[in-house]
Amino acid sequence: MKYISTDKAPAAIGPYSQAIVTGNLLFASGQIALDPATGNVKGENISEQTETVCTNIGEILKAAGTSYDKVVKTTCFLADIADFGAFNEVYGKYFTGKPARSCVAVKDLPKGVLCEIEIIAEV
Repeated sequence: MKYISTDKAPAAIGPYSQAIVTGNLLFASGQIALDPATGNVKGENISEQTETVCTNIGEILKAAGTSYDKVVKTTCFLADIADFGAFNEVYGKYFTGKPARSCVAVKDLPKGVLCEIEIIAEV
């Protein structure tokens, strides 16, 4: 296994890695809307927070030597399912390869953010 870490994405806020590569697959931990420089939540609404999350995912993909078009599966968590449409609008700009996906609403997310995305990608 190879551990992936970049200071261009938020540091882990618990006992986990940003991502791990095993074989030809990257497994990235869920990313939330944190500014990598400050560790503070970045974005006031679902669209802004989704942009931040997707930007952070892009940095992890880059650090692993892969890209959005190699993402095969995402799991998405929303604090409010009413945000589904706005979330999809931003998500669709990044995940143009249309990977397999699960998207669910959850009771709470870390730091009170509105969304979280985890990915599996080819490297």
